[in-house]
Amino acid sequence: MKFRTAAVQYKLTDISSFDQFAGQVKHYVRNASEYGVQFILFPEFMTTQLLSIGDEEGNALPIECLPDFSHDYLKLFRTLAAEYGVYIVGGTHVVEVTDGKLRNAAHLFHPDGKIDVQHKIHLTPTEVSEWNMSPGEGIEVFETTFGTIAMLTCYDIEFPEIVRMARAKGADVIFCPSCTDDRHGFYRVRYCCHARAVENQVYIVTTGTVGALRKVDFMRANFGQAAIITPNDIPFPPAGILSEGIINDDMLVVADLDLSLLEDVRARGSVTTWRDRRTDLYPDWS
Repeated sequence: MKFRTAAVQYKLTDISSFDQFAGQVKHYVRNASEYGVQFILFPEFMTTQLLSIGDEEGNALPIECLPDFSHDYLKLFRTLAAEYGVYIVGGTHVVEVTDGKLRNAAHLFHPDGKIDVQHKIHLTPTEVSEWNMSPGEGIEVFETTFGTIAMLTCYDIEFPEIVRMARAKGADVIFCPSCTDDRHGFYRVRYCCHARAVENQVYIVTTGTVGALRKVDFMRANFGQAAIITPNDIPFPPAGILSEGIINDDMLVVADLDLSLLEDVRARGSVTTWRDRRTDLYPDWS
């Protein structure tokens, strides 16, 4: 099984309407479609751009207003997935849950209109103390025409156990939307993506926000780069990178994923890390 994926280095700039946001999103989807992709990944917190629309006094909207855009967000990405016949991981969008708290939710839009959701499981201190968010309560994997995938957002990828659970449930590709504001945060996520790919012999597709929202607290600085990451073994590039973008540039990266190569290295690789794990000592917690 092979498919082509794109990861968008989404440039955040202040806007004045939802239509501007929609136009930017459609630009990237149209651009990716010209490369014949089947999957498109957008970054974490991309919809915070909508907060820059502001109120009547020109101040940025508070994070609590972001769920108000959910209907339009879902309609936009569902329409684009159907129109272009692609799967879209629509970055993450902040949703409200029953206890009044917010959750950071990754959304997978299928070409047939179906929408899958994975709430972020591990939250950063800023998400908890400044944005009143609550964590997701479990990990799911999602079936597509091109195999089984999982969505783990940014900080989630820094926890080996949750990625191992996703692999134990059958995921061959982990999509990791991210948002980091400096080099330290970026490299934490990036190095952990490589580690998880080696440990579980999976592909990791990751991307982050670039640009700046001058009005929106905690989104004024972004440091990001998209990358499509592989296990480190002979069928793959030696550094485990199929493709990567130019840091902090407005662009997308594209690469082909061959799932049969994952099966080959799991069975006959130079090392067989997935097969050799000691589940008698440390279970997959599935």
